[in-house]
Amino acid sequence: MSNWLLVVYRDWLGHVVHRLKQELLKQNYLHIDETHVQVLGEPGRKNTSNSYMWVYCSIKDAENPVRYFEYQPGRGGKYPEAFLKGYEGYIHTDAYSGYNGIIGVKRCLCYTHLRRTFVDALPKDVHTPEASKPAEAILRLNKLFDLEAELETYSPDQKKKERLLHEKPLLEAFWSWAEKNAVGELPKSKLSKAFHYALNNRQEFFQYLEDGHCSISNSLAENCIRPFVIGRKNWLFAGSPKGASASAGIYTLVETAKANGLAPMKYIKYILSDMPGSAFLEHPEYLDDYLPWNPMVKELCQ
Repeated sequence: MSNWLLVVYRDWLGHVVHRLKQELLKQNYLHIDETHVQVLGEPGRKNTSNSYMWVYCSIKDAENPVRYFEYQPGRGGKYPEAFLKGYEGYIHTDAYSGYNGIIGVKRCLCYTHLRRTFVDALPKDVHTPEASKPAEAILRLNKLFDLEAELETYSPDQKKKERLLHEKPLLEAFWSWAEKNAVGELPKSKLSKAFHYALNNRQEFFQYLEDGHCSISNSLAENCIRPFVIGRKNWLFAGSPKGASASAGIYTLVETAKANGLAPMKYIKYILSDMPGSAFLEHPEYLDDYLPWNPMVKELCQ
């Protein structure tokens, strides 16, 4: 990223990105994911070290959706803990232990990840006796996804009622079955790991039943971070920590614009053409004029 772009980001775009973060943290439901990125010139680290791009997303039906990207030099739990300090709400994640130390949140684990562990445990020959347990687990979990598909158009309150009526018994039966069938499996086998993935995180897998706004999957965050993953295959690395942070900001603006039905290039051009004449430094509330759900922005940037 050129020095000119870094100046543009620092002087104008970065202020909008920070304002989007403030709006995101007002919301009660988030999806979170992370992926590695190579960043050159990090103090005290080799250029071959893995750094990480984190993404924090509004839920699918959020009134003001935000897709917030944040570069950090590591994957440790201290990064989401710092980002979410003081936040109280639901977060959707995988079972990565780095999220365990976040205080004040309710964590909903991803059933897509859980199902994937049993898919990975299937032997190549699915007709062998060894395939029966992982196949049974996948069948049971698929019923959950089928039920969720039927609830797609329901209101959150209706969805909660239907989940408690139809999905909770299914989940209780699944965990009872998993407890019995995990016995005797070789500790290091893929199937044993799949069973323990479920059994060790039962509470977090049941958490979504509390609120109809919650989801059984973290696919939304995975889909949000996919454009970054695809782009990484082309540009390979960030040239500096400042460049990585600015890149995170640009991805925030682009993906948030898309989530709000805007044309990303129109949106960024609008910010750059209008903000230099704004007194937003003296009046921070003026930044609201550049949020993607502002009526003028929606009119000019769709």
